[in-house]
Amino acid sequence: MGFTTGFLGGFTLTSAVLYLTISLHTRNRVTQAALLQQQSNVLTNIVDPKPAPPEPVAREVPVGLAEMAKDRWNREMEGAVRKIYNTDWRRVREDAEDKVGGIIEKLREGKS
Repeated sequence: MGFTTGFLGGFTLTSAVLYLTISLHTRNRVTQAALLQQQSNVLTNIVDPKPAPPEPVAREVPVGLAEMAKDRWNREMEGAVRKIYNTDWRRVREDAEDKVGGIIEKLREGKS
């Protein structure tokens, strides 16, 4: 191995070790700074807590004629579906059968 090759190899090895050492040291310092900042914030909030931010206010947008019509349509449809859902269909059938039976009896009495 010649002088130039040995010199360049040693320089490369030394530079790599130096770079990695400085990089590791920098990362450790950044991590320590972040932890110290976090601990400082925790202690500051214990001694002098910040007031809670106010609740956001709901935004109210005026509705137009089309939206009012849609809302009314939806309420009507909801009422109709609720009425259909809550109807006792057995009673409706029995009432219809009674009415038809009464009409048939009247027709039979009228023919006799």
